[in-house]
Amino acid sequence: MNKSTKKIMGLTLLVSIGAFCMSMEKGCSTETGTATQPANTTAAIQIAAPSGMVDLTYAAESTVNAVVYIKVTTNSKTRVETVRDPFADFFGDFFGFGGGTQQRQIQTPKREASGSGVIISSDGYIVTNNHVVAGADVLDVKLNDHREFKARIIGTDEKTDLALIKIEGKDLPTVPIGNSDELKLGQWVLAVGNPFNLTSTVTAGIVSAKARSLGANSIESFIQTDAAINAGNSGGALVNERGELVGINAMLYSQTGSYSGYGFAIPTTIMNKVVADLKEYGVVQRATLGIAGSDLEVYVDMERRKGNEVDLGVNSGVYIAETEDNMAAAEMGLKKGDVIVGVNDKAISKMSELMEELAKHRPGDKVQITYVRDKKKVTKTATLRNAEGNTKIIESVDLDLFGAALTPVTDRMKAELNLPYGLVISGLKSGKLQDAGAFKGLIILQVNDRPMRSVEDFEDAVKVANQSADRTLWIKAITPSGSKRSLVIELSDSNPAKGKKK
Repeated sequence: MNKSTKKIMGLTLLVSIGAFCMSMEKGCSTETGTATQPANTTAAIQIAAPSGMVDLTYAAESTVNAVVYIKVTTNSKTRVETVRDPFADFFGDFFGFGGGTQQRQIQTPKREASGSGVIISSDGYIVTNNHVVAGADVLDVKLNDHREFKARIIGTDEKTDLALIKIEGKDLPTVPIGNSDELKLGQWVLAVGNPFNLTSTVTAGIVSAKARSLGANSIESFIQTDAAINAGNSGGALVNERGELVGINAMLYSQTGSYSGYGFAIPTTIMNKVVADLKEYGVVQRATLGIAGSDLEVYVDMERRKGNEVDLGVNSGVYIAETEDNMAAAEMGLKKGDVIVGVNDKAISKMSELMEELAKHRPGDKVQITYVRDKKKVTKTATLRNAEGNTKIIESVDLDLFGAALTPVTDRMKAELNLPYGLVISGLKSGKLQDAGAFKGLIILQVNDRPMRSVEDFEDAVKVANQSADRTLWIKAITPSGSKRSLVIELSDSNPAKGKKK
């Protein structure tokens, strides 16, 4: 995509890339240059060419039609900013003006960018990156056969950098979804997307590493590949030899800003859960153990730099530095110094692998945690919880709990009050807003520093607050006469989203 570049490790850049594409991988091993072919695969689908080289033509041809080009438009907007008056220091006190700040209207330009996406269902659900569609006012989707559609956002998840959008269509081409867990180092993969607006571009490479963490997102366990990707590949497909989606391309690790390093894709093991949650609830259900820690290797290296030798009886895993009260880890007896080495039947060697396993689950799920204490392995069952320490499932926001009907401000109100945006409380009854001091006619401008341009903005702000440890809404508002108001709503005592317990 043409709009996102992230710096990491000095001069090294993580460049967000754009390309939509999805397909699942059922696993395929590459040994001595030949991939293992399923017994029921027809002769027409050849994975290995007679020469012994891997034949990727079927994977490319079967995938390219389900990877779409996404054009993102952000309309011009007017916003009010507070700026310092440069003459205030000289004349402010002398003339009795005081203050020293001015309100200025700033017109943002109309912006266009592009990325990629993957059609995962024939009725038009498309997976892409959150950074591709973030802030979009209009989404235009173009298929490989040149059909064009308008898309709407179903849900986004900033923590995993995934988004689900939808177009209205039938019998659309799709990519089958594979199992990214079955990927092997050295296995051939294809990256399919729209780099530099060059639509339907396919590049090949191998899996260079798995469960890679870059610190770009708060939840990540990237598939690393040397398949060439560039700006515009974001949201595109990473597929295996059989044309199964195994990842969504998201990042480029480069010192130049264009391809000269490695690409990173979000595995389908994480994608599947995020997509399912966004479809069913509109928000991702985040399960957590309630620990703070690091890769065991990192902890050991830090201790050695201090002159301390460490022998915990294991060479890899997740070192626990702290456990949170009233969370799953504390409940099952984990403590500082323990090393997590397994979740269910999967070995855990580092934090990114643990994050990936937990990302598959919802609050209330039970998992088997294997850890090492005093050089002995112990396995116990943990009931995962959300950030609040309970097992409630958060669904769509219940505005009835707030007791308010919200309406975007009219153009007339914008002009009269010099406002760029806002939500008017057009109706009010007993509820959280009234309890906080709100009244009919009050205009909500921001919630937790997020501008309120639509009712969806308010709902999203509540969803984000519900998944945070604080669960507080800090509301900035203005009265019809222009007086400023601040409201605080605590969400802890009751859930403003329709919840159900597992």
